[in-house]
Amino acid sequence: MKLSVFCGASVDGFLARPNHALDFLEAGGHEPHGFEEFYGSVDVVVIGRKTFEVVLTFGEWPYGKKPVVVLSSRPLDFSSVKGGVVEQMSGEPAEIAAQLKTRGFQHAYIDGGITIQRFLAAGLIDRMVITRVPVLIGEGIPLFGPLPRDIELRHVATRCYKGGLVQTEYELGAAQQSPDSG
Repeated sequence: MKLSVFCGASVDGFLARPNHALDFLEAGGHEPHGFEEFYGSVDVVVIGRKTFEVVLTFGEWPYGKKPVVVLSSRPLDFSSVKGGVVEQMSGEPAEIAAQLKTRGFQHAYIDGGITIQRFLAAGLIDRMVITRVPVLIGEGIPLFGPLPRDIELRHVATRCYKGGLVQTEYELGAAQQSPDSG
């Protein structure tokens, strides 16, 4: 099973403001930068509880009919999700990845600050596409956190966009480190 991250972050490395607002992501304009193609390649989305709560404020469920797994050890209310396929799981990242693989999923989109950090620390991420938005916000929810060891990245490509977005794609050695992710 392949696990990928595709995210936008401020140049100073934040995914969201301290209050979880994403308004600064607009600084790069609305030009296409490959997200639709990436999203079409995944068959399940894995997010954390806080990301789920932020997504609920969008009004419309952004994931369509794609299965979404929300990670939380606390009970969640999915009644406000209209037209979506959503479920809850809890456990360590390796357990989650193994469960998804057993269910036949082949490519998971891992999203949300803590969720990305936990899957990275567990050595389960195979690919990261990070789009830097041309803004500094000073504080917020960081993309990266403490790691138990260095994680080697293999640069695949860097793309620049007219609106100032700079997107870098990396492959990680996750498949060799963790038999559950392959």
